[in-house]
Amino acid sequence: MESRVGFSREEINGTTWEVPDKYICLKQIGTGAYGSVCSAINNKSKEMAAIKKLHRPFQSEIFAKRAYRELRLLKHMKHENVIGLLDVFTPASRLDDFQDFYLVMPYMFTDLSKVKGLLTEDRIQFLVYQMLCGLKDLKPGNLAVNQDCELKILDFGLARHTEAEMTGYVVTRWYRAPEAKSYVSSLPLYPRKDFSALFPRASKKAVELLEKMLVLDPDNRLTADGALAHSYFDGLRDPEDWPEPTPYDDSYDNATLPLEEWKRLSFKEVRSFVPFPRRDSKRRNTLTMS
Repeated sequence: MESRVGFSREEINGTTWEVPDKYICLKQIGTGAYGSVCSAINNKSKEMAAIKKLHRPFQSEIFAKRAYRELRLLKHMKHENVIGLLDVFTPASRLDDFQDFYLVMPYMFTDLSKVKGLLTEDRIQFLVYQMLCGLKDLKPGNLAVNQDCELKILDFGLARHTEAEMTGYVVTRWYRAPEAKSYVSSLPLYPRKDFSALFPRASKKAVELLEKMLVLDPDNRLTADGALAHSYFDGLRDPEDWPEPTPYDDSYDNATLPLEEWKRLSFKEVRSFVPFPRRDSKRRNTLTMS
């Protein structure tokens, strides 16, 4: 079978990739239960991208629904600090031939769990500011950063199963252990650590912010909006960094549809994709991760 005009095909680690000609130098950078990811260069923009190909997205109704949800959610995300779509495509020109689609996202060079060494305070300030702008249930491996110190939040529950699909844990066990509640209750009480002594390199404002964000009582703990208003971020704060979110239509989340209908809906979403213009960070040229 020949490639569609304007597309090229190649085998990468046993998987067939068929992508538009503008994407070159594909290299596999990850694989999992539901898909594989390759880095690539967009030969038109000269920028790197990460392309995800789902493994057999239409092999069953459950897989088709999961693929549709991922596509819809990524299309919906339009915040510069939350991962979203740069492009989505399929080599199929007709619904009858539709078997695969590819999700193109910004290429982020690493995540915070892999960053070695101590970060300077201005980098910490900028990274924490971006986390608060796009706040989610966070752990270091979900906080991707590029060489320009720009941060994007990954993995916002795309693998959530409906009750009928539950197969086990979805989130990382060591960040949400079910036995933690009884374990913590059994611990003796200790006085709170002095953060100034614990982090002697941190500024007074940084320590003050940390203390307010780590208050044990959630009713008294600083909110994300309250943290963004803190004087620690006076040099960064910009109302354009936290736009009003648009409502997400979740009417299909609990729907039970035949496989061909999920396939038709996914094809429609792929064909209707319009790129969202993402503005560059105002600090892009002044901070790097190195």
